[in-house]
Amino acid sequence: MIVVLLLLILFSIWMCFYALVKQQGRILLRLDQMEVSAKGAGTGPESPTDQAEPDGLPLKTLFPAFRFPDLSGRTVALEDFRGRGVLLVHWNFECGFCESIARQLAHLDISLQERNILLVLLAYGNSESNQQQVTEQGLKCPILLINDGDRPAPFANECTPVAYLLDEQGRVAAPFASGADRVLALAQRSASGENRSIEADKHLLQRSRLPGERPLSESRIERNGLKVGTPAPAFRLPDLRGHMVSLEKYRGRRVLLVFSDPQCGPCDELAPHLVRLHQQHSNNGLALILVGRGDREQNRLKAEQHGFQFPIVLQDKWKLSKEYGIFATPVAFLISEDGVIAKDVAVGTEAILTLARNGGSQEGSLERIP
Repeated sequence: MIVVLLLLILFSIWMCFYALVKQQGRILLRLDQMEVSAKGAGTGPESPTDQAEPDGLPLKTLFPAFRFPDLSGRTVALEDFRGRGVLLVHWNFECGFCESIARQLAHLDISLQERNILLVLLAYGNSESNQQQVTEQGLKCPILLINDGDRPAPFANECTPVAYLLDEQGRVAAPFASGADRVLALAQRSASGENRSIEADKHLLQRSRLPGERPLSESRIERNGLKVGTPAPAFRLPDLRGHMVSLEKYRGRRVLLVFSDPQCGPCDELAPHLVRLHQQHSNNGLALILVGRGDREQNRLKAEQHGFQFPIVLQDKWKLSKEYGIFATPVAFLISEDGVIAKDVAVGTEAILTLARNGGSQEGSLERIP
């Protein structure tokens, strides 16, 4: 009897050990898959000089069929556009890079239509929020609503904005364009009729201009942050309690202006350092203002989670970020007592803390932040 019990105990231990090893194996396999996916689908902003050119679908490939609702709820299929060229853009009005070129695409829409090319945005979000943005940006092109689960396969691992130019039969007619600059360049070339002989062109940046149009190099949106000596753009934004906070009220004090997002992981990493900075130096000349984006409740919960005691103001989408010339988070600007940017933008936790140290040292009031 005792031998049987011992055997049962040993068998139970072995089964538990086997299950544990099997579970760990599944976890390791899943981590490997996630690592491969992460390497294949980067989310950072594009850099034409630092990153390899994206391949996309080969020229003359038939773009996969799709059917999506437009803003009125009517289902629209890719086949409905046959007989016309289509500039198909993977889009999100919550994306700062998309917003930076929205008005320019709206301006090009008429020229595109004159060349029998229809601008079509495959956009995330609901019809109400998209309709509001369409009105604000002056867009009159079709907007089709998609979500993460049903976007076309060529956009499955892509950020926004990216675009394909399709011919009248729905085939890829130009190299894939990834990033705001390249999407805008593709739209400009399409509007000027220069896409008849671009099969070998992978950059899409050099072309003759439309009448009255500025060169792309002149119209490109600033995305690397305003430079030292630039007057800091003024703002008057609501805080988490609805009270208005104005940059003008901080004249005479240095301001560390931090741009954050409640859904940004590196922003969470920075948060305890900001709390410590505020506790140590709130009364000796350096003010801290955090600019959040997105939902007020999400920002409030983050503030409670981290114990923020400094002002948190809410920008509308990326509007203030656009004025400061950068769409990333977390980033920070040091603003001098007279309202001028005192240092180049700091991107990431270490750079922001270094900015705070260097900025405070000019006043002799900041100690080294751990």
